[in-house]
Amino acid sequence: MTEIGIIAVGGYNEMGRNMTAVRVDEDIIILDMGLRLDRVQIHEDVEIDKMHSLELIEMGAIPDDTIMKQIDGTVRAIVCTHGHLDHIGAIPKLAHRYDAPILGTPYTAALVKQQIASERKFSAKNKIITLNAGGIYQVTEDVSIEFIRVQHSIIDSVFAAIHTPAGAILYACDFKLDRTPTIGEAPDFDRLRELGQEGVIAMITESTNAGRAGKTPSEKIAHDMVRDVLLGTEESDVGMIITTFASHIARINSIIQAAEEMGRIPVLMGRSMDKYVVTASKLGYIKLPKNIEIYGKRNEIDRAFKKIMNEGKEKYLPIVTGHQGEPGAILGRIAKGETAYEIESGDRIIFSANVIPTPMTQANRYALETKLRMRGARIYDNVHVSGHAYREDHWELLRLINPEHVIPAHGFIAMHASYIEMAEDAGYELGDTLHLLRNGEELYIEE
Repeated sequence: MTEIGIIAVGGYNEMGRNMTAVRVDEDIIILDMGLRLDRVQIHEDVEIDKMHSLELIEMGAIPDDTIMKQIDGTVRAIVCTHGHLDHIGAIPKLAHRYDAPILGTPYTAALVKQQIASERKFSAKNKIITLNAGGIYQVTEDVSIEFIRVQHSIIDSVFAAIHTPAGAILYACDFKLDRTPTIGEAPDFDRLRELGQEGVIAMITESTNAGRAGKTPSEKIAHDMVRDVLLGTEESDVGMIITTFASHIARINSIIQAAEEMGRIPVLMGRSMDKYVVTASKLGYIKLPKNIEIYGKRNEIDRAFKKIMNEGKEKYLPIVTGHQGEPGAILGRIAKGETAYEIESGDRIIFSANVIPTPMTQANRYALETKLRMRGARIYDNVHVSGHAYREDHWELLRLINPEHVIPAHGFIAMHASYIEMAEDAGYELGDTLHLLRNGEELYIEE
């Protein structure tokens, strides 16, 4: 008999600081180690590299992994499913406590290495192992980890299947069932179907958009929306600035392509733009045009804005950080008049991102838009499609995998409730085959 424990470390009471541990008898696999972005007034350009882990735990910014001391067993591997900070951002603060390798796809592993290299307080010496989607890593004689290709709003995302003598445990956090992605391939439906037939003991899955009806639109739709907003106008000589997630490589690629069609020079601005896009380019995920300009440092950005104003705003398309109204990000500095870029009546600001639904980000974004409007900007909002599955995608995955047990993760309790209602429609029973976990709890399953 195999005893399986699923430990909710973080991300079960909130959006962010995702961390789950799966115990197979005495062997433990950790899945993700993320930050809770709004707890440190954080954005993609922030630095928490000098802060202590205990301070960050107290703030609720990283998972409280002190509960791991109460779990009998040895951590054998730390698995990262994709490169977003709410999944890998706590690795520099916590990974050194575990004598275990870190597993990730090539792009995710590259971002993890950068995270560890910029850390000032701790030194994570964990071996970093790169595993491609479709690959299998043997952890012990009885336990292996398989990466299964999926789509999300960052490239190189995977589901992690933990194979045990009793069957598989599938960790399916942060995904969309996108059959027409603009970068990479569609999710590996054949393998998911096969896995379901082989037998899945438990599926741990995100519940972020489980309350949204229908299915998530493809990234191809966002590509067309971006192109339509940028090119579908007779006023082609106005200043235009677009902002999106620096880690959303497929979206940035679409914007760069549109800039070429417009005859404008794409200018990436912000430290995170520099980091995510240059890394993707070096690894061969995207091909950057020869005329692209990339500025990560503040003084370089300020010089670039002076040049844009001198040569004419209509010649350039700045792609900047700051879509959530984060303090210190590029768009916020433009709105406050802290750069040479002057917004004139009719200039366009395009938000190719949603507002993250927390009160602080909503307030920041409202303040940012108000400041931009006061300067005469025309706001194009939500030129975006989500990277998270909607209700019918969740239904489809649940039927495809057909797990014995299902556990919603990655969200507030209202999101879990939406998932639970959907899973009950599929025949699961709360407290029996469907489980609501809170941070710090362990679910035992005997097989």
